[in-house]
Amino acid sequence: TGKPGVLIVTSGPGATNAVTALTDAYMDSVPLVCISGQVPTHLIGTDAFQECDTTGITRPCTKHNWLVKDIKDLGKTIHKAFEVATTGRPGPVLVDIPKDVQFQKTNYTKFKKQKKLNGKVHNQFSQKDIDELIKLMSKASKPVFYTGGGVINSGPKASELLRELVSVTGFPITSTLQGLGAYPGEDNQFLGMLGMHGTYEANMAMHNCDLILAVGARFDDRITNAPEKFSLDSKKIHIDADPASLSKIIDVDIPIVGSAKTCLKQLIEELKKEKYQIDHEFIKPWWDQINLWRKEHGLNHDLVDQAPPRGKILPQQVVQSLYRETKGEAFITSDVGQHQMFAAQYYFFNKPRRWINSGGLGTMGFGLPAAMGAQLAHPDSVVACITGEGSIQMCIQELSTCFQYGLPIKIININNQSLGMVKQWQDMQYGGRLSESTYEGSLPNFVDLAESFGHVGIKIEKYENLKESMEECFKMKDKLVFMDIYVDPDEHVYPMLEAGMSMKDMWLDKDKKTWE
Repeated sequence: TGKPGVLIVTSGPGATNAVTALTDAYMDSVPLVCISGQVPTHLIGTDAFQECDTTGITRPCTKHNWLVKDIKDLGKTIHKAFEVATTGRPGPVLVDIPKDVQFQKTNYTKFKKQKKLNGKVHNQFSQKDIDELIKLMSKASKPVFYTGGGVINSGPKASELLRELVSVTGFPITSTLQGLGAYPGEDNQFLGMLGMHGTYEANMAMHNCDLILAVGARFDDRITNAPEKFSLDSKKIHIDADPASLSKIIDVDIPIVGSAKTCLKQLIEELKKEKYQIDHEFIKPWWDQINLWRKEHGLNHDLVDQAPPRGKILPQQVVQSLYRETKGEAFITSDVGQHQMFAAQYYFFNKPRRWINSGGLGTMGFGLPAAMGAQLAHPDSVVACITGEGSIQMCIQELSTCFQYGLPIKIININNQSLGMVKQWQDMQYGGRLSESTYEGSLPNFVDLAESFGHVGIKIEKYENLKESMEECFKMKDKLVFMDIYVDPDEHVYPMLEAGMSMKDMWLDKDKKTWE
């Protein structure tokens, strides 16, 4: 929904268990308010039962935190917590409340919002910045928009403005993992996701462009690979709500502090004045090159119609089958690993906030709880969790909670009988010497396990049964269905950037590299 979430945890282990969630929210800019219990104030510092230094432990993974020792400060602190969580670049905060303070009473005073903490971004750019930006855009022969989760965080209007700007300019656009859906995935101007497992055309465009317009993205390591080799011949414009992100990893030519919505709106307004012309014919050779890259090594989005070459279902086919069955309208959550990358590559996200996954921290176990939240927020919508047999076992006890609250989530377990991404790295980087990445027959019977929690389980092992089983799953609108789909355990995610090299240096399959 974009609204701040709230979690309440106990002192000690409850607070320390929340550290992973807080770090996840911090890295992915999720507004979150954590309220933690604490031992009574007179016991703080005595190593009391279930005591820990919660504010000290969570200081590095929250925007701010508070220990409330006086009941008179509680109301003001709670209000400020929500303001800080939603202001500028969103993120998590924590309020630690000792037990004796929880039992006290006080008169509630309505908190007056401060002007600087009004839930909005403090825009810090001038007309001169916008003029310079548009001037660069008008001169660029090989431009590309590089967009991230900041566009989505800026609200639905920002996504609408982004679509308008891309249409007006005729420029190609690519997106980070967290930015998928801000621009329609099916649109021809969209190059797909870029970065570690980005499309060939997106990575090649970023490497060879002469102008990067980064909006709400942070040039993190999954994108830049080796910063010293990143898009060396391009001018770079960076629009971000967080001043600390500007020129943090990659030096940019025009840094602009501001919300995506405000900046995109002003850009469009200035372009309509026609002070500088964007010539679509001028960038036609650039589009010819991009389309050639697409033709050479683009993703095959019709794999689901083709029998798998080794006789085993391909994970890409599972995602494509899911996309067709849901018509791209579902809320999709994922865990972390190969299945996450296949989902990002092969499920077209045409609307913002339909793709929910752990990007920055890469937390296995994220998918099912995230799907529960999405289903509760959108009870009449279809919610599917794309997961793997390793990730789903991290929080599988939540199947009980799903039964308790009647959450009809569809779990798509892409079962390759291994920690797929770990195995892929061991195959590629360590000569196929596998260590702790396969299960050696120790996996549970997921169908029986799901049914023991009161849900429906379906097992699919043959390609011929995939489409029919997917249809059967989504016909059960009021049931949680666990689809345990056995896929080719030797399938890897490609393209894949080679560590320490530039964005043009990719593995295209197990035997093909772009740099050899």
